[in-house]
Order: sequence, then C-alpha cells, then structure tokens
Amino acid sequence: MDSIAQDFQPRTFSIKLWPPSESTRLMLVERMTKNLSNESIFSRKYGLLGKEEAHENAKRIEDMCFASADEHFKKEPDGDGSSAVQLYAKETSKLMLDVLKRGPKTTVEPEAPVIDTPPEPADTVFDISGGKRAFIEAEEAKELLSPLTKPGNSYKRICFSNRSFGIGAANVAGPILESIKTQLTEVDISDFVAGRPEDEALDVMRIFSRALEGSVLRYLNISDNALGEKGVRAFKELLESQGNLEELYVMNDGISEEAAKALSELIPSTEKLKVLHFHNNMTGDEGAMSIAEMVKRSPNLESFRCSATRIGSDGGVALAEALGTCTHLKKLDIRDNLFGVEAGVALSKTLPKLHDLVELYLSDLNLENEGTVAIVNVLKLSAPQLEILEMAGNEITAEATQDIAACLKAMQSLKKLTLAENELKDAGAVVIAQSLEGGHADLKELDVSTNMFQRAGARCFAQAITNKPGFMQLNINGNFISDEGIDEVKAILKGGKNSLEVLGPLDENEPDGEQEYDDEEEDGSDGDGQVENGEDGLDTKLQHLKVEQDD
Repeated sequence: MDSIAQDFQPRTFSIKLWPPSESTRLMLVERMTKNLSNESIFSRKYGLLGKEEAHENAKRIEDMCFASADEHFKKEPDGDGSSAVQLYAKETSKLMLDVLKRGPKTTVEPEAPVIDTPPEPADTVFDISGGKRAFIEAEEAKELLSPLTKPGNSYKRICFSNRSFGIGAANVAGPILESIKTQLTEVDISDFVAGRPEDEALDVMRIFSRALEGSVLRYLNISDNALGEKGVRAFKELLESQGNLEELYVMNDGISEEAAKALSELIPSTEKLKVLHFHNNMTGDEGAMSIAEMVKRSPNLESFRCSATRIGSDGGVALAEALGTCTHLKKLDIRDNLFGVEAGVALSKTLPKLHDLVELYLSDLNLENEGTVAIVNVLKLSAPQLEILEMAGNEITAEATQDIAACLKAMQSLKKLTLAENELKDAGAVVIAQSLEGGHADLKELDVSTNMFQRAGARCFAQAITNKPGFMQLNINGNFISDEGIDEVKAILKGGKNSLEVLGPLDENEPDGEQEYDDEEEDGSDGDGQVENGEDGLDTKLQHLKVEQDD
C-alpha cells in the first residue's frame, strides 16, 4: 500500500494547512479505527482488533501525533504548515503499524457462539504503550508493572514503547523483567527513553539489557531510541545472548557506521532471522558494509528493509551482493538511498536468485534508465509472481518504457504498481498503460502521479484499469491533464466496471500543460498561483489514509 507520507507532499500555499479543524481530526480517528479493525494481513498474523480497542488506539495515536506535529509547527511559525502535516501523517502511519503488529490486547469475541470451544488462554500480551506519551518514575512503574509480578502469569509478549523510563523506573523494571525473562518471546522496548539525558538513557538501557540477558527471544524491537554506537553497546548483554531471533527492528535509531559495526559484532548469530529492518538511519556506505555482513549471515531472511539510510553506490553494491545469500526473501525494501546506476546493475545480478520475492520497493534510488532497464529485464524472467513493485523517483523516461512494459506483461500477479515522480510523458505513459490493459486481473493500485503526461496518457491509464473489477485506486495527480482530459477519464471510469471512487485526488494537476511547468522550472513558482483551501486540502488527503505495510 502507499505510504501515507506520499499523500502529504510539502507545497507552498497562501494560507496555512495547520492546524486541522476538530472535524478533520475526528474524521482521521474514524478512518484509523476502520483500518485498525478491518481484516488485513496483520489481523491474520497477529489477531483482529475489536472496534472499541481500535477506537481507543486511534484516539491515542491521533492525540500523540497532533501534539508532536503542533510542537513542530510552533518552531516554524512563518511556515504554511505543510511540514507539520507531513510529520502528522508519517507518525500516524508508523504508530498504526505498530498497533497492528502488536495485535489485540484481548481476544475479539466471535459474532456467534462457537460450540465445544476450549476456554480462552490466559493473556500473553502486556502492553503499557497506550495513553499519552509520558515520563514514568519509580512509583508509577511499580503500579504499571504490577501484573508482571503476579505468580503464574503467562505474559510472553511485552511492549514498553511510548513511556520514557528514568533510572528509578528502570531499577523497578529490571528485577521484574529478570524474574519473567525465561517466559518472554517478544520484547518491544522501542521509544522507551525519549527526552532523557544521554547518560541517564544509557544507564536505563544497560539495566534493561542486564535484566533480559539470556532470554530466548524471537522478536526484539529497539527502534526510536537514538542509540548510536553508545546505545548499541549499552544493549551488549541482551544482544550477545540472542541466538534465536527471528525478527529484529532497529529503525530510526541513529545507526551510524560505528553503530552498524557494533550491532554486527554483538549479535552472535542471525541464522534464524526472518525479518531485519533498519529504516531511517544514518548508516552510509561504510555502515552498509557491516549490515551486508549481517545479511550474509541471514540465509533465512524473508523481509529486509534498509530504506532511508544514506547508502551510496559502494554500499549499495555490497548490500546487493550480500542479498544473494537470502534466497527465501519475500520482501525487499531499500527505498530512498543513493544507489545510482552501478548499484542498480549489481542488484540486477542478485534478483534472479530471489525466487520467492513478492514485494519489491526500489523508489528514489537514482537508478535512471540504465539501472531500471537492467532490473526489469531480469525481473521479467525471475519474478513473474511479484505482487508489489515500486520504482518511483528514479528519473525514468520514455526510453525505458518498452523494457518496463515487457516486464509488466510477465507479472500477471501484480497488485500494486508505483512509477510516480518520473518523466514518462505521454509517449511512455501510453506504453506502460497498454501493457496493463490486458490481464492483470488482481491489480488494485496504480500510482503514476507526477510524470509530466497529458490527456493521452491519462486516458490510456483510465482505459487500462477500467475493466478490472477489484481495482481500488488510480493516482494520476501532479500531471498536465486538461479539463477535457479529466472529463474523458471520468467518462471511461463510469463506463467500466469501476466507479469514480477509484480516481484519486487531482488537486496538484496542472491543466495548462507543459508550458506552465517549464515556466515554473525557470522562476521557481507554483504555476497557476491559485490558492488551495488549506482545510479542504487536508481533508482530501486524510480521506486516502492508508497504512504502510512492513510485513
């Protein structure tokens, strides 16, 4: 699914987008509640949230994200609010995903009584992440963690995220965790030292690390803790004792070159690892070498995420070569790095070894036509089963579209295709659209926004998806489609098996075409100069709220 952040691209407006109205905030809570309680791949894996629990989480998430974004906005009082909106969106998406992955706190009651069903098992999940983000000290920690001290408790999964532990609280938590560590299988201590001075935060990490040393975990999340090398080494005892990890999350942790090296050194074995996520760090090329070593030791990896980590060409090549050992990989996400053509070509040599690949995220890698063609030419032969392909923001032009089209024709299982923010123009758009028109019965989402195409390209994309009964969203925003072209697109959609509901917003479409775009490039202006209603614009974007799926 599209990242919610992609729906919140910063622009220059003549009135402020922030803050949203109360009705907009309530609408967001309602949509999050629906997303959290609907059937999804997460509910099938982790359990389905009931409506009440979903609503409580949605309200908590919105409160937290609004407060964070509002604080961000106050620091930029002369801004238009677009960066606050983007932060609001990103944090909302991330926290929704965390809730989905944790699963329900309590088992959802079946709609009808089930005969001869055995009694429900005791609670196995202990989660204190609900409520407002806050510091906790010793007395509150005693009260919060008291269920873990009850004899015979069956807690296996604990989540301390969103509560900031001081030394006093950590000294309370340490002995409690040590007393139950042999029964624990999943530990989430992401974002648990926020706002603490560095020395105190490191001491808290050491206390938790010593308390959990020797536990046999399958899941460990230490994200959002600004670790750096010192933080990684503060978890020395815990990390060194983990030889059975199946899932490891180290996201948004300031993982530098030195921190990546420390992490690779401290984890004794990653042979059983199936999920390894390093999103949003400062790893760079040298750090990528250490991550590559971890990857080489992880032959059973099924999901690898190393997006937004500042990895350039050399690191990209090393990582691409290391991934060749991960022949069970199903999801590969390396978006938003500086790979360039050389790393793209290196990746094309690895992809044929990944026969189980289902999701591939290659946006914003500076692949250009050469790297893109190298990749799609091997995917055509090695990954016809691919369901998600993202290649946005790679400077792809019409010259590469014949190769892309041939690849897409082979991918009849495709559910989502993203080619946004490239330079297809009409010539390339028509070729891509025609490759999707026949077959592709499972296609649900197509994002070709910001590609400089006009009426012809828009019409062809509408025609390509109009007879796919399960199709959900067509994004052609940010192009140069005339008013007549928009009318044609709507007429095509009305006449097919879809409805107009599949057409995404068109608030950034420029009907006057390429000439106006050229003028903008020269003077840096926003083109037509029209004022977009800030509140209505925000409402429109929130209507398309989606969760970025990590698993």
